[in-house]
Amino acid sequence: MLTRRLVNVALITTLAGLAPAVAQEFPERPIKLMVPYAAGGGTDAIARLVAQAVSEKLGQTMVVENNGTAGGNLASQIVATSPADGYTVLMANQGPMVVNPHIFKNIKVDPLQAFEPVTLLTSAPLVLVVPAKSQFNSIADFLDFVKKNPAKLSYGSAGNGSASHLAAVLMAQLGNLDITHVPYRGAGPALNDLVSGQTDFMITTMPSVSGLISAGTVKALAVTTEKRTKALPNVPTLAESGIKNYETGAWYGFVVPKGTPPEVVAKLRTASVDAINSPLIRERFANEGAEPIGSTAEDFRKMMVEESARWADVVKKSSTIIN
Repeated sequence: MLTRRLVNVALITTLAGLAPAVAQEFPERPIKLMVPYAAGGGTDAIARLVAQAVSEKLGQTMVVENNGTAGGNLASQIVATSPADGYTVLMANQGPMVVNPHIFKNIKVDPLQAFEPVTLLTSAPLVLVVPAKSQFNSIADFLDFVKKNPAKLSYGSAGNGSASHLAAVLMAQLGNLDITHVPYRGAGPALNDLVSGQTDFMITTMPSVSGLISAGTVKALAVTTEKRTKALPNVPTLAESGIKNYETGAWYGFVVPKGTPPEVVAKLRTASVDAINSPLIRERFANEGAEPIGSTAEDFRKMMVEESARWADVVKKSSTIIN
């Protein structure tokens, strides 16, 4: 009996010290960061920028892998069903986390239940852009044309449920506009077709298009935030241009599979927060109109719940949202 008690005590002691030991050893190998969009878009740009800095903080490489299939749902499913050990991370944003559950009928994971939030990294304004050769030189000209020519203009997006898609849907709802959606598997492919004139406009993330704006390849007509952004001080907001009560943006964060040890989540968060507050990242974010956030896991979870409710209402009012 005494021997059995000693064994039990030893087992309990071992288990009690296991979690701290796991956290202390983590990471022992490279970490995979799944991006639910094709390479070349704003989410991908932010992911690669932060991944490099996090790699330096953790002493292990964070490898970016892109998969934009099914609006990012496949990437979410892959991460949700991966071992809960911190070695598979999802780049989380609007589409996969809080919009897709409301527009896809056969989604296999509930993002708000399948993941442990790590931290909200940053948020940034979106910008409405048109090709350099477009007839539109101001948001006033653009809106006037759309109102007088229903269903005449088409817009590309990073995919059904993406920030670029929902931003245009919200603009159409609030402005009573009729526009045609052309979904892609990421902002990169969508921008390629915009530049070549295959589509007429796009509301996209600043990181995905800032270089094209600087080069004069596209023209920025409006931003989506409540106030003008320091990155484009001369570009008006949609709200001040006649789309009353319009405000949205893009946000980016890290989540890991449900059940990942809290100590591992905490280590990932610490490295991520340190990374986004480094001078290099702060400067790069500022150029995109963004600022580092580094929220707690619980604050990130609360924000996603609120965002889910908000976009559920937008989806409900748009019966053609997945077209």
